[in-house]
Amino acid sequence: MIDLTLAQEQLAAAKAEEIVTWAVDTFGDGLVMSTSFGIQAAVMLHLVTRIAPDIPVIWIDTGYLPAETYQFAESLSQRLNLNLKVYQSPLSPARMEALYGKLWQQKEVEALNRYDQIRKVEPMQRALRELGATAWLAGLRRDQTQHRQQLQPVVLQGDYYKVLPILNWNAKTIYEYLTAHDLPYHPYFDQGYVSVGDWHSSRPLMADDTNERDTRFHGLKQECGLHLPLSPGVGQSLDSSTL
Repeated sequence: MIDLTLAQEQLAAAKAEEIVTWAVDTFGDGLVMSTSFGIQAAVMLHLVTRIAPDIPVIWIDTGYLPAETYQFAESLSQRLNLNLKVYQSPLSPARMEALYGKLWQQKEVEALNRYDQIRKVEPMQRALRELGATAWLAGLRRDQTQHRQQLQPVVLQGDYYKVLPILNWNAKTIYEYLTAHDLPYHPYFDQGYVSVGDWHSSRPLMADDTNERDTRFHGLKQECGLHLPLSPGVGQSLDSSTL
């Protein structure tokens, strides 16, 4: 256990590289990181692996990602020599659709939450357990969602510490880092996407969107559940009866 309040105070004004180094020194072999291979995924992957080259990189493959995401992941994994750990739901997409229908087409928060719990949350929790994680690095930023505005550089989510090195970064900071290190965006960036997940629940940014996360989940919610407290109050609890 760490003194969470003290750690938050120490890291409040720290640079991203300093936060990653602190996490490596503090959690050692218990530290992992997650990636979605989204629009700006190269930033965190490059930032972290420069300091911890062999860190386990968890990728939750929902089975519904665009072909370009799989190609982007393959290219970036080879370029950065990632220690990639791919996890999937025990329910295949076909089996899930047979049991529950195409949940994303129902365009209801309850259906989307069930989808996310099956395809994302359960695999992520299993990955953390199997890899013996005590903490994980994630590329959340305060300017992305209302929930993320309240976060600190290190927080406790369930049984795991979550460390957020680029929490205070913005689109300009991201662009400058990508440019400085000659890193690629996801191919969908050139099609107007600012955030990309599953093919059926992502779209390009429109003129009347007030937030980049409006382009996800049909605008019905901003979080997929991976970065929310695992409690019934947010509709993201792990319920084995759905598997």
